Amino acid sequence: MISILSFILVIGVVVFLHELGHFLAAKSVGVRVEKFYIGFNFFGLGLKKEYKGTEYGIGLFPLGGYVKVAGVLDESMDTKYTGASDEFHSKNTLQKVWIMSAGVLMNFVLAILLFSYLTYHNGISEPDPQSIIGQVMPDSPADSLGLMSGDQILSINGIKVLNWQGIVQEIHSRPEELINISWKHEGYILTDSVRTMLANQLPWDEHIKQGMIGIASMYNNRDATIMESFSKGYQQTYFWLKYTCKSLTALISGDVSIKDMGGPVMIASIAGKVASSGGIIALINLMAIISVNLGLLNILPIPGLDGGHVLIALIEGGIRRELPLKIKLAIQQAGMLLLLILFFIIMVNDIQRLLQ
Repeated sequence: MISILSFILVIGVVVFLHELGHFLAAKSVGVRVEKFYIGFNFFGLGLKKEYKGTEYGIGLFPLGGYVKVAGVLDESMDTKYTGASDEFHSKNTLQKVWIMSAGVLMNFVLAILLFSYLTYHNGISEPDPQSIIGQVMPDSPADSLGLMSGDQILSINGIKVLNWQGIVQEIHSRPEELINISWKHEGYILTDSVRTMLANQLPWDEHIKQGMIGIASMYNNRDATIMESFSKGYQQTYFWLKYTCKSLTALISGDVSIKDMGGPVMIASIAGKVASSGGIIALINLMAIISVNLGLLNILPIPGLDGGHVLIALIEGGIRRELPLKIKLAIQQAGMLLLLILFFIIMVNDIQRLLQ
């Protein structure tokens, strides 16, 4: 039950604000919005109410949401154009791009705000510059050597280290090498040798070889100012944006298997575990990460996604005329078929995880 409720909360907020971005952008340039739904109302199941020409609703299937902008050839395959000035195709290229990219921009803004709040709430943790160990990983080379939290590293291979950065540089530069370490433990100076291990790398960084022995520095926590919070919020959003880009690149290149992809079931499982172990703060962090992922995936130039609509708008702006309806319909259908295949693969992966 926690997993389901956490999933609905996370996806509900992220999708609502994404669709709200499209809604507000369309309204800002005088385009009529026919429908605004959170969740999908398959078979007409859900709640709905019409207000000032727009049908607002909540579908009983909380897997997404959508905004039906008048004149947009979307997943509904609605090809009815009246030529009215309040339809999408009657607007200029910049206005079209603004409408179709506003949902993605809203996702990135949401992520920045959430990460900023978390920084302000949790404060800023900064590594202690001293060469004092804060944590030792169990069953690591450092653990086997007898290093403990509170010990101070004095030298590595006879090279004196004055701060934590010096320790990192010396160990990282010696992957799978025997190194000699001198350290201070409860007033006694000890010296011994240990072989470094390879640091765990992400698939796209496996060519980078770095040594590690399983130690972490001490951290000092302090309150964050509002400006620092926004700065960290932006940095975190950029980090996850870059991480997601690298993940997609690794998936395309084959460095990451398509079997590693997950969908609603995987998100629900993660959300439940996060909520149970870390509470609302951890759930907010997950929401920010998913918001970045949703924003980036939606701006990909694939028909059926926001990025596909942006690409077509740019092409039409470049050639100064609209593409024939048959061509746009064929492009949209091809994109929807691709997305359905991907969704099927993701659901199969989710089901297999449940059966494991």
